[in-house]
Amino acid sequence: MNRDVIIALDFPSKETALEFVDKFNCKLYVKVGMELYYASGKEIFEELKNRGHKIFFDIKLHDIPNTVHKAMKVISNYNIDMINVHALGGKDMMENAKKAFQGTTTKVIGVTQLTSTSKEELNLQQGIPGEILDNVLKLANLAKDSGLDGVVCSSYEALKINDTINDFLTVVPGIRRECDAVGDQHRIMTPKKARLQGCDFIVVGRPITQDLNPVKTYCEIKKDFLGE
Repeated sequence: MNRDVIIALDFPSKETALEFVDKFNCKLYVKVGMELYYASGKEIFEELKNRGHKIFFDIKLHDIPNTVHKAMKVISNYNIDMINVHALGGKDMMENAKKAFQGTTTKVIGVTQLTSTSKEELNLQQGIPGEILDNVLKLANLAKDSGLDGVVCSSYEALKINDTINDFLTVVPGIRRECDAVGDQHRIMTPKKARLQGCDFIVVGRPITQDLNPVKTYCEIKKDFLGE
């Protein structure tokens, strides 16, 4: 699969999101997260697909296996390209999520640890001992064993995952250029460094969507990531 930059459409309405994507004269890979989905419903997927864009549905499901399977069966009608669940939901849950998309080309991936998670939060708040890398690798291997197509991780874990797990996607948020504000992210990296770590997809939101010239910024980030 070709590498790509996924733009996070973290907008409060369908109208605002579509106004943004219509600034671009190219086909995009975009992320629809909870904010936009809850504001717009499934219509946002129809509108984006009518424009020819690819869609990553960042819904992060985490529930009992039967509930996740039934929800995924509904979502399988939305014509999306990629979707995620929380790997912490366990093997049965991930297997049921993947099963809902049998016969489709939709990629199902597992969220390991959020890029906003620090080691202190992992150890003290979540009660998980050790390093973030070790926990992410454990969850990535569990996702692979469950039949998933890849994981969401930070760029700091992507290289190790790519080195140890074959034919497995790494989808990486927390991307910032040197000039960008860090915001609420902890484990961040530039687009160029993410490329050198072997990341398959990078997810970029505010550095593009809040820029005065988002088209120019998107092109610059994509050039840095793809090494063109």
